[in-house]
Order: sequence, then structure tokens, then C-alpha cells
Amino acid sequence: MIQKIVQLSKKEAQGYVIPLGAINLVTVVTDRGMVGCGAFDVEALDRHGYPAARVRPVACSTISSIEDLLAGEIKDMNQAAARLGVRVGMSGQEALDLM
Repeated sequence: MIQKIVQLSKKEAQGYVIPLGAINLVTVVTDRGMVGCGAFDVEALDRHGYPAARVRPVACSTISSIEDLLAGEIKDMNQAAARLGVRVGMSGQEALDLM
């Protein structure tokens, strides 16, 4: 597992890359929520009131690094994340800045 501090506009977050065979599970977690790759179930997290969004890759074929996640485009989010202002189409970095 790779853990990395991610500098956001107003705070720091924790980034994680967990190798799972041929793919990586990638997420960045703030003190208020998280943005992750497509493997995360954001609706399940919503049942616990936890803001979460998923990104799709824009500059590559898959999200395999924290940099890919930050540059990726939000493809969906749960209601808790939407209440924070997260919207489809914004970058992972923009969504994390709201969290």
C-alpha cells in the first residue's frame, strides 16, 4: 500500500493506493469525505451519512494513481457529497476541495 499526503486548497488529505492484483484501489480521504476510483460503493457510504464520490479517468484508461484520481472527472456522488456542493463533471481535486 502507498500512503501519501495530498495538498488541497485549504488543507491536507490522505491519499491511498492499494494494489489488488492487476488493478489499484485508489482514494483520497479528507476530514469530511472521500473521492475514490470506480470500485467504491458511494451509496453504501451514504447510508452512514459519509460524503463520497467516484471519478472516471480523463487522461488515461484507468485510475491507478492519486494523480489520476485528482485529474479524473466526477461521474457520480452520494447525497451527502452533493450537499457539500460536489457535482458530476468537476475534477477529483475540485470535489476534494469542497470536502
